[in-house]
Amino acid sequence: MSALSVAPPDPVRASSSSPALHGPGRQAVFVRGLRKTFGAKQVLADVDLEIQRGEFVALLGASGTGKTTLLRILAGLERADQGVVLVPRVCTTVYQEPRLVPSLRVASNVTLGQPRTEANRAAARKALAEVGLLSHAQAWPATLSGGEAQRVALARALVREPELLLLDEPFAALDALTRLQMQALVRELCGVHQPAVLLVTHDVDEAIRLAHRVLVLRDGRFAVDVRIDEPSVEHRRALLRELGVDAP
Repeated sequence: MSALSVAPPDPVRASSSSPALHGPGRQAVFVRGLRKTFGAKQVLADVDLEIQRGEFVALLGASGTGKTTLLRILAGLERADQGVVLVPRVCTTVYQEPRLVPSLRVASNVTLGQPRTEANRAAARKALAEVGLLSHAQAWPATLSGGEAQRVALARALVREPELLLLDEPFAALDALTRLQMQALVRELCGVHQPAVLLVTHDVDEAIRLAHRVLVLRDGRFAVDVRIDEPSVEHRRALLRELGVDAP
């Protein structure tokens, strides 16, 4: 890591070809001195972040604090104004909306953008089996429930065997029971595939339930970075206080 320039004059974004991201137990994400402004508002101010391979990190914060902006920068959809951003070569994202193509069947949505090879079709079937939707491989997206559509989106993200999985409030539009089922499924599959994970959420209980670490973004910086070895009421109360909520 000592070879990295932490505060270059221009922002740098690199893939896992960087030597800093290779080897067991190394970082999947390395961010130093990240800044982002929109007009006169500084959304991210000298943000530093490391996520290990296989680590699940949840990001909390009030609306407008820059959570999704940070996620978009990691995904390569937004450019930083300054700082170093090193991410793995294979990165996928699951959004709040499933974003399925209505004119493609479920299996084709899973392999969207990939060559139509037998290997990819087999990978799609395996991914659908993992999310419990193999029997829906030839269904149309319009026939799926909200939870089923989001499981297809998860299969599409995991079929590429990402080293970094970005989750942008993927359960927010689901009913309470489906949300709990999806949380359990994501936790199980991330344990199997072992990507680094960054989950953006407004739900403190969800963050504690799923993550190894919980971050709170405030005033452009991380106000909290806490390890969750065993979820507890104390964690919940402390995080809610950080978010300005008095918890019983």
